[in-house]
Amino acid sequence: MKKLLALVLALALTLGMTAAFAEDLTLTIGHIGPQTGPAAVYGLATYRGAQIAADEITAADNGITVVLLNEDDAHDAEKSITAYNTVMDNGAQMIVGTTTTAPCIAVSAKAFEERVFMLTPSASSPDVTAENDNVYQLCFTDPNQGSASAAVIKDRALGTKIAVIYNNADAYSTGIYQTFIAKAEELGLEVVSTSTFTDDTTDYSVQVAAAKDAGADLVFLPIYYTPASQILIAANTIGYEPVFFGVDGMDGILTLEGFDTSLAEGVMLLTPFVADAKDELTVNFVAKYQELYNEVPNQFAADSYDCVYALVAAAQKAGVKTGDAAEDICDAMIAAMQELEIDGLTGHMTWNAEGEVDKIPTAMVIKNGVYVGLDN
Repeated sequence: MKKLLALVLALALTLGMTAAFAEDLTLTIGHIGPQTGPAAVYGLATYRGAQIAADEITAADNGITVVLLNEDDAHDAEKSITAYNTVMDNGAQMIVGTTTTAPCIAVSAKAFEERVFMLTPSASSPDVTAENDNVYQLCFTDPNQGSASAAVIKDRALGTKIAVIYNNADAYSTGIYQTFIAKAEELGLEVVSTSTFTDDTTDYSVQVAAAKDAGADLVFLPIYYTPASQILIAANTIGYEPVFFGVDGMDGILTLEGFDTSLAEGVMLLTPFVADAKDELTVNFVAKYQELYNEVPNQFAADSYDCVYALVAAAQKAGVKTGDAAEDICDAMIAAMQELEIDGLTGHMTWNAEGEVDKIPTAMVIKNGVYVGLDN
């Protein structure tokens, strides 16, 4: 409790709010993400992270109650619209979500028309915010992930011959690939093989063989964890052992049902959150998450946790009152977000007028079946 109160007061001081919690506030936030289907690892994590934050804030006895309305969209754009309608019908004033990109693009268009503020923890495509002033991102954008990954690989000399395997049917994967290639060329990284697949691909042996035959000692995977797991299996089958470097979509591979996690040993990925960090906020969050869910939280949980704290801080700054309609507070939330400076689980954050977050990426590696910082 003391730790939470300190965090809340720190937020207030950061925002210059000397009497931030003088008036009681019940804030109703909708959460939308996949809790069933192939992307459930992401949506379950964002829901759990958001719920922990909501419960902490409510329990802190600071005059704020956060009510979290949760809906499953199964990583389906049409179902996500239905989920959006449900949380709005139940009184949501703003939304954490959606978790994945395609549903977020669909929902954001409707939310723009109805003037509902959204802060997505993990929908990283620039298309999420391109046409909508009411949608902000707490995650890195796809271009940032691509260029940052190339920079980490170059700065740490992780590979001399690079292969890339990406999903050319997926906006997330393609966007990261494009900026990675541009940055790799700028930095002088040698890309010796580029292979693609689609959502319908089930056999990745051709892509893996192309990387091996090209002599790649590092394979960059700007993809989600399910195809990544199949690529690791295919590489193991032919005795191919390059460095594998991924992005945030690969976070969750250690909890993939039926996957031999020993195959992920040594896999690196870009992330804003490392669960073995020793700062008090991270230690407390990881302990609470493990207590509740018996697993180590991934970055999606951490991003969503930060989303709730950011929304509460913005709502305070915007003067949101209990029961205010979403359309009446949207513009004030937009203005408030551009003035926030938040120190959360995923770093120090500010936002620009396009809704993009500014924070520093880090990298982690899988060692002995757990994620650790790359320098640990």
